[in-house]
Amino acid sequence: MAARGGRYFCTAGRGLEPFLAREVRARLGATEVVSVSGKVFFSTEAEPGELRKLKSGERVFLLLKKHTPIPVSRNKGKVLHEIKSLVIEEPKYWLGIISIWRNLHGCGGQKDNVSQKTASPLKRKSEEEANIATKRQKMEQVRGTMSEECKAEGRERCVVPERKSDQNCWTESKTSLEDPSKSSGEEPIANEQLSFSFRVSCRCSGAIAKILTSQEIGRAVGIALMKQCGWQADLRDADLEIFIHLNDIHSVVGIPLFRLPLANREYIKTAGLRSTIAWAMASLAEISAGAFVLDPMCGLGTILLEAAKEWPEACYWGADISDSQLEGADVNIRTAGLMDKIELLKASVKALPLPSESFDAVISDIPFGKKFKITKDIQLLPDILQEIERVLRVGGTIVLLLSQDLHKCMDGITKRAENDSPNAISDGTSETTTAKALNVDGNSSSLVNGVEESFLSSRQTHFGSLVPDGVYGVSLGKTDAFIYKYRKISSAGNQLLSCTAPK
Repeated sequence: MAARGGRYFCTAGRGLEPFLAREVRARLGATEVVSVSGKVFFSTEAEPGELRKLKSGERVFLLLKKHTPIPVSRNKGKVLHEIKSLVIEEPKYWLGIISIWRNLHGCGGQKDNVSQKTASPLKRKSEEEANIATKRQKMEQVRGTMSEECKAEGRERCVVPERKSDQNCWTESKTSLEDPSKSSGEEPIANEQLSFSFRVSCRCSGAIAKILTSQEIGRAVGIALMKQCGWQADLRDADLEIFIHLNDIHSVVGIPLFRLPLANREYIKTAGLRSTIAWAMASLAEISAGAFVLDPMCGLGTILLEAAKEWPEACYWGADISDSQLEGADVNIRTAGLMDKIELLKASVKALPLPSESFDAVISDIPFGKKFKITKDIQLLPDILQEIERVLRVGGTIVLLLSQDLHKCMDGITKRAENDSPNAISDGTSETTTAKALNVDGNSSSLVNGVEESFLSSRQTHFGSLVPDGVYGVSLGKTDAFIYKYRKISSAGNQLLSCTAPK
């Protein structure tokens, strides 16, 4: 059973914190929700299986400690002592934590995907041999996700626990990590029943990163836990991972509930757009039962998959001009078992073979700047918007993911739309209510902790019949992007606008 009012935190890509905050409230009935850059802290009585259903987060942790930043001095020994004091505490503290952790994953120490170990070593060996290729692929996904989490936290030193080369982690070999209690004569406090393997993952940034490396911190904490608790270090297949994050904002200690990140969707065979971004976009589209939803540049179909999994009572259509992309999307749809939910067709987004005003929502990642040349094909953006507007019903919603270059182009389009709009007034603003770049809780505040949010301010005018309804800055890892939301308010004719590539 789950611990009563368990305290957790979940990591998120930069810009997705408000989406995650809303989701934990809605899906888990969470309370005491606090968002900071890259993390959302919350309390919930939900079972572990419910926490696994989170779609906008990266990894979810049982929160052990959340304190103020560690005092930094030139004395490394003193700083390490402060860190060990934060983590180790009294022996009874860890006994209580292990009890809670085991309760979260069932009686008798059974673990819900925290470790891939099972009660039967022979069965585990057989499964590993049969799925070695799959496990290697998942390992690469874990590394990629951890890399994304690093970017979400800024320029930090980050740990990829499964990787033993060039990682800032506790990377000494098992042979060098013999139990210190054996040589020192100390008696570990844990009895045999609580003896199991562990590893320490540490990330640090800010002032403390200038004094100590993640390796030094992880090794010091690991040896202290071995000495005090009698646990065995295992860097590859540990029963328990202890996560430490130290920066200038807080000191956090937690235990990951699941080995694989939440963003690794088992129903997506070939990943395209990151699943967390795709889900966030779909959540803005206001999809209801019986709605018709279109992705006119669907690629591998990630947005459609996320939407159909979360809102299965709607009907989904995907179009793309590329045969290879459609083939990949078809494989993903079959893998997810959504053949009866998603239809695919080959078509150009500039000339969709679909009736006017036939869809309730259009969601798409406009792929310019990746496979296309910005300086040439960015000029097609107005044509794309006009065709999307044509197939959208009045009252419908458009959600688009735009690169930084397209973001600049979109601002140019809205400027010209404002100047040409019959609703524009003398001071250059629109009579329509200024669209607010809302966070997902419905508050007109900026995204969490300095994440850039683009306000259209005086440029909130119609592009044809579309009214801007929010812009959200998000991270795609190496680059930043913007999620634009529009609402169609009438069936007015489209305005013919051009777009020049930003300089």
